[in-house]
Amino acid sequence: MGSSGVQIVCVSLGILGLVGAIVCCAIPRWKVTAFTGQTIVIAQSVEEGLWMNCVVQSTGQQQCKKYDSLLMLSADLQAARGMVIISCMLCSLCLLMLFAGADFTTCVESESAKAKISLVAGIGLILGGLLVMIPVSWSAHNTVRDFNDPLVVASRKRELGACIFVGWAAGGLLVLAGGLLCCFSKVKSGGSPGAAKYYSNGGASAPNKNYV
Repeated sequence: MGSSGVQIVCVSLGILGLVGAIVCCAIPRWKVTAFTGQTIVIAQSVEEGLWMNCVVQSTGQQQCKKYDSLLMLSADLQAARGMVIISCMLCSLCLLMLFAGADFTTCVESESAKAKISLVAGIGLILGGLLVMIPVSWSAHNTVRDFNDPLVVASRKRELGACIFVGWAAGGLLVLAGGLLCCFSKVKSGGSPGAAKYYSNGGASAPNKNYV
């Protein structure tokens, strides 16, 4: 069973990863306007997210509008909606399980049960991290591909937004936390402690070692 210090580190990493996943889900900074023209002064810039797109004026004023239809989004953002939401829910559940099965809590008394709970929580955190990294990497690939495509007009080109990098960091933290839990949460195998105690006390059914 892993030490309390390792589990506390995993909880901290998991919470940071969960916060990063929530930021990716809420903040509309997946794709931003690419300034590829010859003019330095730009009147406004466009920011796209999972739920809305925003127009930021040069004066700092920002106006956002929710998408009228799901079909307006590209395929990568449509998939990202579901995957990031599932990741947030899964990571929240796994962190609650980790709190219940950690060494520094007394919710579960059995050591073997604690090890199993921590192992399941670690696997769930790894899956949650992958569910964040996959849509973020997919969106980054499409953005870079369209940016380098000469057939795409300059006004439609986009650059990587801050949520892409936050998503990579969040996914990495979640995978790291889950990997540490899987490494340090080992279920101990062996005989029944009750039977060993019974035999040590000279039980009636204890095997006789004096052979003729």
